[in-house]
Amino acid sequence: MIFYINTSKDEVQSKIIKEAITGIGILNKKANESYYINLKENNNQLQELKEIWENEEIYKIGIDLSRIYILLKQEGINLKGIKFDSSIAAYILNPTNNKLKIENLAEEYLEIDVNEVLEEDTNKKGEQINLFDEINNEEQIEKDKVDEKKYTFYSYLICKLQEITMKKLEEINAIDLFNNIDMPTIEVLADMQWNGMYADEEELNKFGNQLKEQLEIKTKTIYEMAGEEFNINSTKQLGEILFEKMKLPVVKKTKSGYSTDVDVLEKLKSEDPIISEILDYRQLMKLNSTYVEGLKPYINPKTKRIHSFFHQTITATGRISSTEPNLQNIPTRFELGKQVRKIFKPEEGKVYIDADYSQIELRVLAHMSEDKHMVQAFKEDQDIHKQAASKVFKTPIDEVTKEQRSNAKAVNFGIVYGISDFGLGEQLGISRKKAKQYIDEYLTEYEGIKKFMDNMTEKAKEIGYVETLFNRRRYIPELKSNNYMVRQFGSRAAMNTPIQGTAADIMKIAMINVYNELVKRNLKAKIVLQVHDEMMIEAPIEEAEEVKEIIKREMESAIVLKVPLIADVSEAENWYECK
Repeated sequence: MIFYINTSKDEVQSKIIKEAITGIGILNKKANESYYINLKENNNQLQELKEIWENEEIYKIGIDLSRIYILLKQEGINLKGIKFDSSIAAYILNPTNNKLKIENLAEEYLEIDVNEVLEEDTNKKGEQINLFDEINNEEQIEKDKVDEKKYTFYSYLICKLQEITMKKLEEINAIDLFNNIDMPTIEVLADMQWNGMYADEEELNKFGNQLKEQLEIKTKTIYEMAGEEFNINSTKQLGEILFEKMKLPVVKKTKSGYSTDVDVLEKLKSEDPIISEILDYRQLMKLNSTYVEGLKPYINPKTKRIHSFFHQTITATGRISSTEPNLQNIPTRFELGKQVRKIFKPEEGKVYIDADYSQIELRVLAHMSEDKHMVQAFKEDQDIHKQAASKVFKTPIDEVTKEQRSNAKAVNFGIVYGISDFGLGEQLGISRKKAKQYIDEYLTEYEGIKKFMDNMTEKAKEIGYVETLFNRRRYIPELKSNNYMVRQFGSRAAMNTPIQGTAADIMKIAMINVYNELVKRNLKAKIVLQVHDEMMIEAPIEEAEEVKEIIKREMESAIVLKVPLIADVSEAENWYECK
């Protein structure tokens, strides 16, 4: 049997569920029946089916099941037996396609126009019946008939989608990826969203007041340096002050006037000290608007926590992303921005256990390229950036300067992301020629990496896609474009995706294993955050040592590579203090 839940944001009083949920299925192929549950009419049916929802042996199929998980969790039900999500299957088949609603998938894989089929179930005026309008009893009866037909039809679509997409996944050797990595990740991410992170609103307001005080000081300083008051946030007024009154060199003009974007101001920093003050002012404004005022609406009034959405069908590489708000984007590169992390704290009696993979993408690169120098460095626990600096700058490793190491680090990570000589030059503040020299020297020394990158790009041109170690595929049609810039993007994607995607898959495996171990041991500790190479657990103080052992072991043993995986684990009383 297949049961479907129909719900909407009007029926579930929670910011966590914001969109209408199509349904969840409980599959029994022997019974050719489907049932549709309207929560407006009978919310008790959820509890009546609690044993079914929580039965691991009864497989659940549907679409966007992470939202269903949250919905049921609010009713005290732990969804188990999650078997098939059509949006996850479609994402693996084509990770650059973001049209993953059931209507889109039905059209793409079943060649069915859902809207056309449902047009038969309209009212006498030929208008689609609105599920949320107030209507009389007679209309309600008609509406229920339409709803029943609609969701019975949806149940048919999802069953057919399961049949077809699983065959297609088998064709590209991605069944293991689907069953063992992406499907189990649904529960982990949904549970993480449910747990949320406690946000100290008082601390947030205090930080906001500090920013406002600094903004007032910056504003006065800028007015004094400009010789008059003006709207610093106005591109027009700022342009007039800088380029007409102060006669600074014009870098770029637009149709509306002078450009004052960050790139322009960075180029003018040496021209006048007012530029640095303006850049600082903008940074303070962004911090206040995005990370103080911007975070406040997301603090749940009941839980006092921020329940961010964690998505696994957004990025082309397989990385997990975060929205509403994006907790993966909290600043880390400058001290003032990093202070935002102080507002995130474990509840009383608990601590944060944070684990961060050490240079996981470079380790994946070493494994996939089999470059002897990089493999040796990681096996012998050498400083990989010092080693690179020593080779690129022809300097004994013991004599490598801090600046040389920093430049080599930029090249190391730049290579992973397919950085150009122009991009590296901009980043390091050196000429394009010098940047090209660094990259060429690096690829000469690390010939295994150069060979790997060249082979990856050529193979992608030939077969049209690249894959991670776990057979996560990304198609790259850009490599055959007539446009040079588009082809360059394709080349970078071909080099970066197998590395970044494999690292993302490893993190998912680690999260699944950590989650399962916490549940198996009946611990109260919960995963509350994932930021690319970092995982954070909120744990009772008495469980801290046990959780540290679990997270380190599971992260470091997620996969066996030609080089060791290392996870650095720390304990802290807020996110800022996590190392």
